[in-house]
Amino acid sequence: MKRVLLILNSVLLALGTSGGPLVMRLYFIHGGNRIWLSSFLETAAFPLILIPLTISHLHPTFHHSPKPNLVSIKLPLFIASAVIGILTGLDDYLYACGIARLPVSTSSLIQASHLAFTAVFAFLLVRHKFTVYSINAIVLLTVAAVVLALRSGGDRPPGESTRQYVIGFVMILAAAALYGLVLPLMELVYKRSKQRVTYSLVMEIQLVMCFFATLFCTLGMLINNDFKVISREAKEYELGETKYYVVLVGSAIMWQFFFLGAIGVIFCSSSLFSGIIIAAFLPVTEVLGVIVYKENFEAEKGVALVLSLWGFVSYFFGEIKQEREMNKNGCPETELPQSLSPNA
Repeated sequence: MKRVLLILNSVLLALGTSGGPLVMRLYFIHGGNRIWLSSFLETAAFPLILIPLTISHLHPTFHHSPKPNLVSIKLPLFIASAVIGILTGLDDYLYACGIARLPVSTSSLIQASHLAFTAVFAFLLVRHKFTVYSINAIVLLTVAAVVLALRSGGDRPPGESTRQYVIGFVMILAAAALYGLVLPLMELVYKRSKQRVTYSLVMEIQLVMCFFATLFCTLGMLINNDFKVISREAKEYELGETKYYVVLVGSAIMWQFFFLGAIGVIFCSSSLFSGIIIAAFLPVTEVLGVIVYKENFEAEKGVALVLSLWGFVSYFFGEIKQEREMNKNGCPETELPQSLSPNA
């Protein structure tokens, strides 16, 4: 069941990683310009979690209890999840600011640097050890971001100033850094939890996180008067009013795939493996952006793409080698245990 959950959540994470930025960019390309609305959509579909959560409560495999409680999350875990949810809401806003100003192919390459941030924060928070391969990956991903920065403005969308482009670049980089912190924080919450961590509890945590992230973005929408202009923006949308709402709903669903998949992969494996999957599919997102939106693909993007892939392969190879050595020596895993005890 653990492997089935890992595969399922990996697929959801892959779909969200590739589909989320594409649909969000579609909103901005054809006349949308509400940043807070876009960040709101990244977690607004959280009620969808109630479907698998209900199934998990009905199926004993997920909760390991003959009579599961309707709500199993306790107050300390609830507070921790709420705090991480607020950080996620801030990350959503930073990411939306970047997507509004940068082509998908560029933003995806910058976002790949989150693997480096995840590795650093995983070392600090959950004591994941650095290896030659992980250090090599961090260096390569950093150099890839620098290469794109040197080409700043080279693929700037029509009508956008250099200042706006640079702001978008910085925002995406800040979003990558913040999400690189959120993933290990979530793993740390699992490890320090005083209650048994089951998949049902994981989804409850995700529900709380997304609720507070959505609440954070809702407050931003209220301050920015986004709710008052949605109907007008829909009527002026280049693809038509109906497709405007289809894009919004599609964006919300894709991003919920992303968040549900990410937290599920962390539960079944580790925060770093979640980061690996995201990093692996960001080049796919870049290629799709070039194909679907006819974005420019300069030499600098090609170099950055090669460096990002090289960094990913290096890191992935190091993780496989380290796991084999631990299994050979009979050492316990340093990542999130496959079955967490109450005081794990």
